[in-house]
Amino acid sequence: MALTSPLQDESIHQAPLHIISTLLAENTNLSAQDHENIIVAIAPLLENNHPPPDLCEFFCKHCRERPRSMVVIEVFTPVVQRILKHNMDFGKCPRLRLFTQEYILALNELNAGMEVVKKFIHSMHGPTGQCPHPRVLPNLVAVCLAAIYSCYEEFINSRDNSPSLKEIRNGCQQQSERKPPMPLRLLRPEPPTPPPTTTLSPPPALPLSPPPSIVNSSEILVELERNNNTTNTLRKAPAEGVSEPNLIDCLLVSPALNALSIQLPAHADRVLGCFALILKMLSDYDDWRPALASLLQPIPFPKEELKYVIQRFAEDPRQEVHSCLLSVRSGKDGWFQLYSPGGVACDDDGELFASMVHILMGSCYKTKKFLLSLAENKLGPCMLLALRGNQTMVEILCLMLEYNIIENKDTQLQIISTLESTQVGLRMYEQLCDRQRELKELQRKGGPTRLTLPSKSTDADLARLLSSGSFGNLENLSLAFTNVTSACAEQLIKLPSLKQLNLWSTQFGDAGLRLLSEHLACLQVLNLCETPVTDAGLLSLSSMKSLCSLNMNSTKLTADTYEDLKAKLPNLKEVDVRYTEAW
Repeated sequence: MALTSPLQDESIHQAPLHIISTLLAENTNLSAQDHENIIVAIAPLLENNHPPPDLCEFFCKHCRERPRSMVVIEVFTPVVQRILKHNMDFGKCPRLRLFTQEYILALNELNAGMEVVKKFIHSMHGPTGQCPHPRVLPNLVAVCLAAIYSCYEEFINSRDNSPSLKEIRNGCQQQSERKPPMPLRLLRPEPPTPPPTTTLSPPPALPLSPPPSIVNSSEILVELERNNNTTNTLRKAPAEGVSEPNLIDCLLVSPALNALSIQLPAHADRVLGCFALILKMLSDYDDWRPALASLLQPIPFPKEELKYVIQRFAEDPRQEVHSCLLSVRSGKDGWFQLYSPGGVACDDDGELFASMVHILMGSCYKTKKFLLSLAENKLGPCMLLALRGNQTMVEILCLMLEYNIIENKDTQLQIISTLESTQVGLRMYEQLCDRQRELKELQRKGGPTRLTLPSKSTDADLARLLSSGSFGNLENLSLAFTNVTSACAEQLIKLPSLKQLNLWSTQFGDAGLRLLSEHLACLQVLNLCETPVTDAGLLSLSSMKSLCSLNMNSTKLTADTYEDLKAKLPNLKEVDVRYTEAW
């Protein structure tokens, strides 16, 4: 009746599914063949409906007990595809997520293993360069993170004599200080096997999975196995009411524990390898990478299986991707902090950290703010990598000297000694000294007060012109209708007397505006008409308190940013916002 009814009502299809759920709960002694017959019979009802929670539990059980059944491929595949495409919130029905997890693990049990999973992920993305279903990626990431979390959750909660997650974080070791473990749903149990005689390793079905997962770093080796011959210093128990730590608390352990190592059981390690590999697959799709970076940004947990994903973020030239390497807010570590030398996740002497700095500096972070942050928090790692000849870090140290980021004379001398200790550092430091001499000559009083560059001039032409003499008196510079870009900002910030700048119809963008706002505080007139600047760059102008005339005609200015600029620029008297959203 439900299949043939012309009425379009969800309850018509849900009613028989709920009836079947009730019958299954009352009849627990059905055979495996009965299970399959029931699943095949109700398959047409699932074409346009999510299974109810009890039925999800029934499907999970079938995936665990008979992962190689054809029902998994023929019936469950379209059901899971529909869940991933249309589900809006796993929080409202967590068993849908558990069913999706169990389905993926069942695929991994097939002979082809992860190849089958890879084909399934590709089918969800589609053959084109852009996935047509916006919910697929967030749902897949939610499934993967929940599965990874449950591996550690199962491990912690299954051990009677192991510390809780909170105790790991606080270094607490006494049994009396522990809270009873939370009753959480565990993943499918490991089938009975003879006791192993050698160290467990991932099965051949996962050739790309790393060896059994041990969380370690150059500073911390975390071991949950209790050493009865070692006495640990007792630490104060956590305060009541503090929320239970999450996966990050499990992995980002306290340095107070000097001998702590998390060795997962074989089946949990296979699950971890499976879902970590799926995250790797997701990072290989260009259209998914920006959203994936954003989803993973707030939850940086150092797991070596995810290092490939972070490397993909660090290699992506798009700002919306690699900007997610930074922390989501101050005081909270991001991937950038975790992979710095001495960080919890750093296991490569800072190579990944250096590549992160390189992509961030090459984008639009070549600013005082970013350099100040490095000087305050990561100067040691930067100097260490520069001492080892890393060119990116040598450039960073030179920029710190050039922009006067470091005020302490002893630190300046130490940076100079570090630069002079390698060939690449010595060469770049000599170039810096040459630039400083040229800068003094450029800023020497004299030269014209007004200058107009010919149309079609380039960044190189401007740099060549400014290197030809003294421009310490230059107050008005017109680059209108030239081919200059944001790169010329590095030349413009050397003009100490500049008050009027015309960039009309150039390719000067957001990165250049950020640099100008930090160095040209005395600028009074700025023309950005028909430039590709957006809110991201225009907002930085709020620090240029001397601005009294600003032309943003035909830019991507929005009304909110315009109101913000008006509120923060008290001297602004002339504004042109024609042909913008704020007009």
